[in-house]
Amino acid sequence: MKQEHLSLLCDFYELTMAGGYFKTGLYEKYTYFDLYFRTLPDGGGFAVAAGLEQLVEFIEALRFDADDLRYLHGLGLFDEDFLAYLRDFRFTGDIYAVPEGTPVFPGEPLLTVRARAIEAQLIETFALLTINHQSLIATKANRIYRAAQGRPVFEFGARRAQGSDAAVLGARAAYIGGCSGTTCTLTNHLYGVPTTGAMAHSWVQLFPSEYEAFKAYCELYPENATLLVDTYNTLGSGVPNAIAVFKEVLLPRGITEFSIRLDSGDIAYLSKMARKMLDAAGLRSCKIVASNSLDEYLIRDLLMQGAQLDAFCVGERLITSKSSPVFDGVYKLVADESDTGEIIPRIKVSENTVKIPTPHFKRVYRLFDRKSGKAIADLLTIHDEVLDDTQTLELFDPIDTWKTKLVTDFSARELLVPIFKNGQLVYKLPAVSDIRKYCLDQLGTLWDEVTRFEHPHNYYVDLSRRLWELRHELLVSRT
Repeated sequence: MKQEHLSLLCDFYELTMAGGYFKTGLYEKYTYFDLYFRTLPDGGGFAVAAGLEQLVEFIEALRFDADDLRYLHGLGLFDEDFLAYLRDFRFTGDIYAVPEGTPVFPGEPLLTVRARAIEAQLIETFALLTINHQSLIATKANRIYRAAQGRPVFEFGARRAQGSDAAVLGARAAYIGGCSGTTCTLTNHLYGVPTTGAMAHSWVQLFPSEYEAFKAYCELYPENATLLVDTYNTLGSGVPNAIAVFKEVLLPRGITEFSIRLDSGDIAYLSKMARKMLDAAGLRSCKIVASNSLDEYLIRDLLMQGAQLDAFCVGERLITSKSSPVFDGVYKLVADESDTGEIIPRIKVSENTVKIPTPHFKRVYRLFDRKSGKAIADLLTIHDEVLDDTQTLELFDPIDTWKTKLVTDFSARELLVPIFKNGQLVYKLPAVSDIRKYCLDQLGTLWDEVTRFEHPHNYYVDLSRRLWELRHELLVSRT
């Protein structure tokens, strides 16, 4: 999925503004943009950041070739000097980002770009596209992963994804969020995400009998035998035929790891009955896998009803994040530099207060209680503020400022790490398996109250006193 030629994957206003910056001389001005999101999908307590690797690949490959320039010339909007500038275009700025797999919260930068105005503007659409999409799917996958209570969840959604990139990268994001594997072969090939899959109903239908279909499959793939038992009659023929084949083909070879899959009907009832049948046949090691339009709520309900299930296959409601299909990340100017290099904070004012960004070039700290290891809050500061975690810190609600909290015996970790410096990649992209492990480790730093599906505890993203006062002054001066 190398981003070899996507230079025109941008909103057209980015090109018209770039042309305007060039003609007015603003293109040399250094700017600061934050990418952050405003609300959490599904009313959850946190999101999972993902999509950074694809942004890195896009930026490294970002060029305007002869065909791009011919197209832009044909529009009649851009002069030859600007097109000549684009011919030699390279990203030369700095980027800071939270690592993929990090639990993140509304209002804090997932990405900060310091670059000349044109460079920062031209990467806006792709940055939002990749981070919004993969963060959405990773977040949904993590909800489903937690609902399964330690049972494996497999991503099954490629055929319902909204395009090929959504299938491949959605499966990557789902793995980051906690899924154990995917049916998408290309995601396995490109990223090493474990792949899984067995048979469809058509396999069973094409054989003279269900028994012969199961037997042929187990003989062909004895180490990967999952039999789909609901083609005709789950309890009347599917499970009995599976039992017969497991005993006839696999047990004599010493193979005791195999499973059946339920894809229709009352999954809770069928799983209980199938478990009794398997156990009575001496096949206690046989796993029962469920599929069929599952999500975190259905999985939670199945387990509450005592369903005897060992794993889940989740498709359309995961790969499309059906219940909450938009991750509302935005990309906003928060500062620029004067000719002398002074950083000048900028703010956008709106009657809708959630649309007012936090100005300036910032640091993002996560504060951890030393005794429990749990995250207390996140704190945004101006870039030149250094947080001393040996001193007592007073936090206050940025809206209801009278709400304060004294924090002692804590440690602080910066979330934004350098990705590009002067256009050069300075960050080693981790393997997706390492990102998944990091994600699940970081999940353990959140209090259970924050991870509730409904009405989670509000995790605070606070501002330092200096940053709050700066923001307040800018708002007052603009109204």
